[in-house]
Amino acid sequence: MAHSQDQSGFISIDCGISADSSYTDQTTGISYISDSTFIDTGVSKSVSPEYKTTKVEQQYWTLRSFPDGVKNCDALRPKQGKGNKYLIRARFLYANYDQNGTVPKFDLYIGAIKWDTVKLINESMTNTMELIHIPSSNYIFVCLVNSGYGTPFISALELKPLENSTYRAPSVSLALYERLDIGSQSNKSIRYKDDVYDRIWRPFNFVSYKITSTSLTVDANGHTPFYPPSSVMQTGVTTVNSSGPLEFNWLPDDPTSKFYVYMYFAEVEQLQPNQTREFNISHNDAHWDGPISPSYLYTTVAYSQYPVSGDKIDYTIYPTENSTLPPILNGLEVYTAVEMTQSPTDEQDVNAMMNIKSKYGLKRNWQGDPCESEDYLWEGLNCKYGGSDSLRIISLDLPLVG
Repeated sequence: MAHSQDQSGFISIDCGISADSSYTDQTTGISYISDSTFIDTGVSKSVSPEYKTTKVEQQYWTLRSFPDGVKNCDALRPKQGKGNKYLIRARFLYANYDQNGTVPKFDLYIGAIKWDTVKLINESMTNTMELIHIPSSNYIFVCLVNSGYGTPFISALELKPLENSTYRAPSVSLALYERLDIGSQSNKSIRYKDDVYDRIWRPFNFVSYKITSTSLTVDANGHTPFYPPSSVMQTGVTTVNSSGPLEFNWLPDDPTSKFYVYMYFAEVEQLQPNQTREFNISHNDAHWDGPISPSYLYTTVAYSQYPVSGDKIDYTIYPTENSTLPPILNGLEVYTAVEMTQSPTDEQDVNAMMNIKSKYGLKRNWQGDPCESEDYLWEGLNCKYGGSDSLRIISLDLPLVG
């Protein structure tokens, strides 16, 4: 997979803009298109006029609302196809588009699997959800499910191809928990074009640690497959005391959640011959990785081989006996595992049904994976359930859905 500043393989959808329209975002340079070819249900809406300002990203100015049907799905078909790794991002801003003044709550699904619940704090608060996912079919269904707490809607939907050797987590997808540009010297997030994968890095600083930085490009002549932006890696934090540990932790809402952690390191100081920066990492007092000695202006990534869980997740980065300098941390990503427990419908069956749906203009309740569950079974289909293999369509009654 080639890596460059182009948008090859990107699917960038601004939900609710007029059919066949498109535009280029002035900040990122990303080209956005209408959702009209990805979904055939819902209604286009505009947010309240006070939200259509330069302070609000253009992708939030319109949305697609789903007052009808329990489940409504966008059908994405990335050109790289099944078996490849993608970052999928869904974004939401209510902005009192319906003049009801009541923020809804609803569920977000990837195929047959619940990804998360969309919870909006208030009408002006945005919500961005990301999932790293490997589809077993050429179609990826991103679905909103009405759970009885208001009308579902979506503002933007994006898909970006990733390097397959990154973010390895067997049999699960990875939902973003946090992504931090540590030591940032601005209050601005970093994304495309700085990040070739268009990950969004939030600026973050630890109060008790010291910022260190360089103006030189990091990874100018070589890259890890994770491709962190140079602007993220140019800054970091260290402890004030050279022998002191660098610590961080969080308290999961659910102690059974499984977390995958990715730490990014780069040396940003030109060390003298008598200087050494070397450290180990522990998780809940047990050795996790190391010793690590970051190269000057090159990225090293330390990441989970296995997920971690618990009431408190604690990491300590501490200098080795040989180190004369304190540990450094430049970037951090944390993901939670989304178990892919439901088998999808057989790929050939899905392709056949999507062709029938398109040819005959059938809409009814034909949303998402045709056989994913008996609750959302496409009307007129009979499917074979049971076993670990793909679900199969065993009969189709077209007159029922005509």
